[in-house]
Amino acid sequence: MRYERHLANGYLINDDRDRLDLDLIYWFLAEESYWSRGMTREQVGRAASASVCFGLYGPDGGQCGFARVVTDLTTFAWLTDVFVIAGQRGKGLGRALVQAVLDHPDLQGLRRWLLATRDAQDFYAGLGFTSLDSPVIFMTRRHPG
Repeated sequence: MRYERHLANGYLINDDRDRLDLDLIYWFLAEESYWSRGMTREQVGRAASASVCFGLYGPDGGQCGFARVVTDLTTFAWLTDVFVIAGQRGKGLGRALVQAVLDHPDLQGLRRWLLATRDAQDFYAGLGFTSLDSPVIFMTRRHPG
């Protein structure tokens, strides 16, 4: 059974990967985001297929937001690619989307959630995220080139 959250204003959030508009997701990530600019359509599709994905849909049924979780479903989750398209912002939809992600039954009891953001620290702090306690213990490895 699919996970769904109906919002009072006619919006819907669910984890039905088959319903995702990958063209919209690709466009936003490759063209509008600062964190995934330049990704290929194939990369976006591969990332979605290996993640728990959430679509946000308007009252007309069209997709207007997205969030993706990279996880082992047991101990760890990385929240990424969260967006609401322009024209739909300012309605509390981003907050509702992230809260729906955090409430998903398959993502309960995880030891750690992580995310990275350049400009939305206050937004995520309002949903319980904090700065790293020990940033010195975390490391990164980037693809050369």
